[in-house]
Order: sequence, then C-alpha cells, then structure tokens
Amino acid sequence: MTKISKLQVRVKAAPALEIPTDLSPKAVAQIGEALNGLLADTYALYFKTKNFHWHVSGPHFYSYHLLFDEQAKQLFETTDELAERVRKLGGGTLKSMGHSTRLQRIKDNDDDYVSPADMLRELMGDNKSMMTSLREAHRIAESSGDIGTASMLEIFIDGAEKRSWFLFEASRDADQTGH
Repeated sequence: MTKISKLQVRVKAAPALEIPTDLSPKAVAQIGEALNGLLADTYALYFKTKNFHWHVSGPHFYSYHLLFDEQAKQLFETTDELAERVRKLGGGTLKSMGHSTRLQRIKDNDDDYVSPADMLRELMGDNKSMMTSLREAHRIAESSGDIGTASMLEIFIDGAEKRSWFLFEASRDADQTGH
C-alpha cells in the first residue's frame, strides 16, 4: 500500500447524523427553509439599520443614531438563535454572505443620502415585512408541532412589533419637524 492509498483509506466521509428531533424530515426541511429566510432577512435588516446608524444626520442625529444602534443590536442577537434552531432540528443553515443574499427578501439601500425621516419609514416598513415573515414561519412551526420554534418566534415577533412602534413614533416627530 502506498502512502497515498493509506491516506485515502483514512479519509472517509463522516456518517450522516440522525436528525436530533422527533419532527418529520419534511417538517424539518420546511421549518429550516422558513428560518433560513428569516435569518437572511435579519442580516439584511441588521446591516441596513447599521448603515442608517452610520449615516444619519440632522437635528435628531443623536437620538436616531442611538435608536438605530439599539435596534441593530436586537436584530444581531436573534441571528445566532435562528441559526442554532435550524441546526438543533438537524437542518443546515447559511454558509456565506452570498447564500444569505440569495435568500433575503429585505431590500438593501445603497443610496448615498437618505433623509432621517425616510430612514425611519423604510426601517418601519422592513420591520413590518419581518413581522409577516415571522408569523408565516410561526404558522409553519405550529402546524408541524414544533413548539420550541413557535415559542422562539413569538418573542421575535414581539421584538419586531416594538422596533416598528419605536420607528413609527420617531417618524411622527420627524414629520412634525420636517427632518
């Protein structure tokens, strides 16, 4: 046996892992697809929120800057939970920014200038879109009997509602001051 053939014998693919759940493979695939879409959207919304945090200007700079930063932190904190939930069920999750970009439904904003009022409204709309996607994923999890995912998503829905509410209230202030 040559050195190369010895090496080939030792390098074997790891056996497939059993799905560590009592959910059906079909349910795992459907839930994983929904959660991966949410994960991609969360990354897109996180990055857009940080973009606006970095580029906001005007008389309300400080309060909007802090608001956007706090909301970005909240979004980022959910990413690990989403990905780990997919893995916990035995599914695969995002592997790269390219993979994330292909799945995201939240649109990027690469404009050189966005007014603070437009930032608030755009993020509010994106959070509303997230609520819709979160509720759809919740429906999938619930119909599959996946209480763990459904419970996690209920917390994330509440977070999206709170972010949207804060953005709405801040946008009313922006509309009144014209900024």
